[in-house]
Amino acid sequence: MTLPVGRKLTVQAERRLKVLQSLDTLGAGFQLASHDLDIRGAGNLLGEEQSGHIKEVGFELYQQMLEEAVESLKAGISEPVADRWSPQITIGTPVLIPEDYVTDLPVRLALYRRLAEIEDDRAIEAFAAELVDRFGPLPDEVEYLLQVVAIKSLCRRANVERIEVGPKGAVLALRDNVFKNPDGLIAYIAKHPAGARVRPDMKVVLFDEWDTPPERLKGATEILRSLVAIAERAKAA
Repeated sequence: MTLPVGRKLTVQAERRLKVLQSLDTLGAGFQLASHDLDIRGAGNLLGEEQSGHIKEVGFELYQQMLEEAVESLKAGISEPVADRWSPQITIGTPVLIPEDYVTDLPVRLALYRRLAEIEDDRAIEAFAAELVDRFGPLPDEVEYLLQVVAIKSLCRRANVERIEVGPKGAVLALRDNVFKNPDGLIAYIAKHPAGARVRPDMKVVLFDEWDTPPERLKGATEILRSLVAIAERAKAA
């Protein structure tokens, strides 16, 4: 790299060069992209300004999907492990660990990796308590991030491949259009208090009024908990 005489590198440029010096293995391109995204700032990860998979799943889930793909390629596996598929979640608000909350880049990335492995509410609560203890009160973006992780786990248990939540309700897509208790699902849709329907593409639309991100997260969580209970009743029968 060349630089005009008397001109100094920016702080961001110095950080990028340090990252480049440290990456020399298979999968380094993904690691570099992760570092660069974190250095530049991720922006509104789930807002209308973003598009593609990162808008749909959020930074931490998008990283997990890429990490799984890299590990599969290293191991010569063409398909991901069945129980580790990644639901796609859209809630229309940023979910991330802000740089001004956790200032150290490697620490932030390590926290994202740990969070991607969490599967149950107790572990999420313990993770949140650790963050508060180490870094102080949780910003809204981190609160939302933790709730999305909980929603991800519920999606897997209910076989919901994708959920999009907005001010007027939620749209759900089932993985392979399969639900463990179809009769229970039909009854749930018929009794939904604010109205619901099944679209021709087999996606379930549930109507409600959720103006704020906390309302959308709470509504999505309640829907998925209901679906998990219905699906697991079929297993017990």
